[in-house]
This record gives sequence, structure tokens and C-alpha cells, in this order.
Amino acid sequence: MTRTRKLLLIAASIVGAALVTPMPAHAQPPGYSGRITCSSNDGRRNWCNIGAARDVVLVRQISGSACIRDNAWGVDNRGLWVDRGCRADFAFRQPGPPPPPPVQTITCSSNDGRRNWCAIGNSRDVRLVRQISGSPCIQGQTWGLDNRGLWVDRGCRADFAVGRGGYGPPPGPPPPQIITCSSNNGKRNWCDTGGRRNIQLNRQISGSPCIQGQTWGIDNRGLWVDNGCRAEFRVR
Repeated sequence: MTRTRKLLLIAASIVGAALVTPMPAHAQPPGYSGRITCSSNDGRRNWCNIGAARDVVLVRQISGSACIRDNAWGVDNRGLWVDRGCRADFAFRQPGPPPPPPVQTITCSSNDGRRNWCAIGNSRDVRLVRQISGSPCIQGQTWGLDNRGLWVDRGCRADFAVGRGGYGPPPGPPPPQIITCSSNNGKRNWCDTGGRRNIQLNRQISGSPCIQGQTWGIDNRGLWVDNGCRAEFRVR
């Protein structure tokens, strides 16, 4: 091997190392509050949920396979993707300021499947924040408002955000709801989202992959999961 060829190989190695290690291990860049580990299993492309964030940087490569932006990892309209065996820690930054916390959160429960009322004062600004029960909580069917206050029925148990009574600025968009949807025995299953269509994968629970358009998605029946996918979904 000639001296020139040796020098070229050394230079290529240095450049390759610079591409896959953009910053020291474990360093969290300023302004990036989110952090996630994303893995390409069996060398296949995989997407990881980062919400609405599109500003993503590689923090630490874990795999032996190289993680090079736009080659083995990147960001598209489905979120953060990794490919070709890349596994790494990524930092991401969400756009805009975080939403303000709700004025008050209460838990209201339908015990023994019977209708129950919970006191909310004079407020009529009520939004479901988190379903706790296995029975579905659907506005107008298993929970709602009347002159006695907030009611729940048919086994619904959930956390509700309650605004102040009286006049004030119009309420903002409802907070996201986290639901768990499971494909039991590998079969397709539908989960109720109360008519909401803005759905994102929040956290995969199953060993089987949850990939939008393949093992989970949305149709006219609602949110569906298939082929053993079990995950938490963020519903707006």
C-alpha cells in the first residue's frame, strides 16, 4: 500500500468519526429539553415519537452501525426515524412555550356502573384530561354536564380539568388525552377516541413494533391496532 493511500484512509476515518459523533457523549445541548433513545431493530427503519418537535440533534451513538444524518437517521412528517442498524440518544426541542396548567383537576367516578355527580361550583368549562377506567369515557354518553354539575356513568372514571365559573376569555383547545390501545392475540382492535382524529403514538408498550400505517392507524371506526401492537396514544 502506497503512502498516499494510507494517508487517504486515515483522513477518511477521521471524517467518518466526526460525522457519527457530533458532540461528546451524554452532552445535552442548551435549549433542548427532550431526550429519547431511538433504535433501528434488525436494520429496518423505525420511527420514534417526538410530538410536534422537528429540531433534533444526535447526542450519543450507541450502535456499532454508523448514525449519519439523512443516511441512517433523520426527521420527517412522522417524526424521528432511524435506519440501517442505527441506535442512538437524541435531543429534541418542542416548538413554542408549554401550555399553561389547568385551573383545577378533579377525579370523578361512576361507582358500580351507576351515575354519579361531582361538584364543580358554577363552572361549565370542563374537559376530560385522563381516562382511568377500563370503561370508556365519552362526552354526552358516559360523562357530561347538567344543572347538578359534572356527571359520570357506566363505569367511567377519569380526571377532569375544571375552569373558573363566570365570564372570561374563551377556553383554549382541550388538553391531550392519553389512552392505551392493544391488539390482543395479534388481531386488529379498535379503540374509541371520542371522535378525535389528531392522534400520535406516545409510548410503545409491546415487544411487537407499533408503526403507523402498518400496525396502527385511524379509520372511520377510530383508532386501530394490529399484529400485537400495544401502546399509549396521545389524542387531541
